[in-house]
Amino acid sequence: MDAQRLINELSRPGASLAALFVITGDDPLLTIEATDALRGVARTAGFLERSSFLMDARSDWSALGMASQSGSLFGDKQLVEISLPTGKPGKTGADALIALAKRCAGKAADDALTIISLPRLDKATREGKWASALQSSGKFIDIPSIERAQLPRWIAERLARQSQETDAETLQWLADKVEGNLLAAHQEILKLGLLFEPGKLQATDIEQSVMNVARYDVFGLRDAMLAGDVPRMIRIMDGLKAEGEALPLVLWAVGEEIRTLARISQAVSAGQDLSSVLRSQRVFGSREPLVRKALSRVSPRSWPAAVQHAHEVDRLIKGLHVSGRLQDPWEEMNRLAMRIAFKPT
Repeated sequence: MDAQRLINELSRPGASLAALFVITGDDPLLTIEATDALRGVARTAGFLERSSFLMDARSDWSALGMASQSGSLFGDKQLVEISLPTGKPGKTGADALIALAKRCAGKAADDALTIISLPRLDKATREGKWASALQSSGKFIDIPSIERAQLPRWIAERLARQSQETDAETLQWLADKVEGNLLAAHQEILKLGLLFEPGKLQATDIEQSVMNVARYDVFGLRDAMLAGDVPRMIRIMDGLKAEGEALPLVLWAVGEEIRTLARISQAVSAGQDLSSVLRSQRVFGSREPLVRKALSRVSPRSWPAAVQHAHEVDRLIKGLHVSGRLQDPWEEMNRLAMRIAFKPT
């Protein structure tokens, strides 16, 4: 079930909100969109007071218990959002989730609505006590992944939302480019919406979008980041902000590169030959020495955190709160690029 289907289901006449929703999935973009959609439905239904918790095994789960049981000071309906990105709550967290499930079991959301976001759980975890309690007590929404064969149609539907379309061959080309990374696909589509008017996009339109981005110098920002040229990177970032550049374009250029380097680093750590991996990731020409330089500068264990950081910058751009991050998305964008460009002493 995607975000739009979730909205349609909850908007049907006679549909009611359960007291507990659990959203799981492998792809961060799809789970974020589903959570955003459910939040919008809840807001329309009057759930205006929102509490948000980012939890793991070391978190203070008692704070969650107090929030989910206390009423609103202003009489508003209460929305409690719990994100468990590791899928591992620990013993205390498991007990807290079981207690929450018992309180919500079979109930409609009258005064309080709880949304829990999880990664897709493995079989053993799903059959554990806390996960079983959540599945049996609330509305469990498993967001399916978009497979390669479905990707061109998915891209076409996203383009249609911004009144754009392109031919089947170009859709396949885009699918090849972003396969396995829906966030990159999402950002590529946003880029086309920012740079071109509604209507039919030709293959040359897609190529021209890259040329336009180069003119805005976000590729220069990317290259400075890869080269570790911090002063130049900061100058370009400041210039893009001063010129009113669209931040999704900046994140697209930087974030896509970080995800590519993360894949390369993971493959090399698994024993694959670096030159072969670079070819498979389409790293050629003048970009290759820059990529090699960045890989030698950044520790392999640092790449997953950098990819997560890019996801969090995307959330900030959408106006969402991210615990532990600056609320100015431009400042956090600068920190994201800095973690790749800067070499610790």
